[in-house]
Amino acid sequence: MRLLAVTVSLGAALLVTMTAPSYAAGGDAIFKKSCAGCHYTDGPAKEKTIADQLAKKGPELWYAGSKFQKDWLVAWLQAPKPIRPLKYNSLTDKNPGDHPKMSAGDADAVTEFLMGLTSPEVKAGVIKANNNVQGRNTFTKKMPCGGCHEYSLKGVVLGGKSGPSLVGASKRLNPDWIYAFLAKTKVFKPVRDMPDFTGALNPKDMESVAAYVAAFE
Repeated sequence: MRLLAVTVSLGAALLVTMTAPSYAAGGDAIFKKSCAGCHYTDGPAKEKTIADQLAKKGPELWYAGSKFQKDWLVAWLQAPKPIRPLKYNSLTDKNPGDHPKMSAGDADAVTEFLMGLTSPEVKAGVIKANNNVQGRNTFTKKMPCGGCHEYSLKGVVLGGKSGPSLVGASKRLNPDWIYAFLAKTKVFKPVRDMPDFTGALNPKDMESVAAYVAAFE
């Protein structure tokens, strides 16, 4: 009788293993159905011209796992709020905030899929969030990043609206990705409004700015 019970249990476990799809596989299918019309995930960057950039309906996600923090992404997919003050690829139209919402299960599955999309250009453990003076001076004075990006200072939102908001970056962005993006902008955004800081900032400046941005609440 015990042998029969063990056999039945093993058979049931094997059946579950064979029939239940992994979250990654499920997330891939959900993404293709619901998200691929606006976002692409097969890198490297596809944009070669300004026309390529303007044809896009949403940001590329081929390095999403290197860029985003997992907990933030799961929550955002269920209750999305605009990250860009202005509509994607627009300098005049307000972001309508109409990104589709996902159920908790779909958000979990898609997040697992997206977190598996990483870039070798992002090295782990390089940057730790730090509200440092050198980073603040570079961000606000030497390279006035606030001209394009919103950020919060003592609870007050400052800065421009033409780029993605950096409010809440401490919860949204991987600090190591921020540094990699500054150091190798052309890899992630070959066609861009974002300046290429190579030569304008030394590696130490880039590290301090990345740490400073990574601390934004």
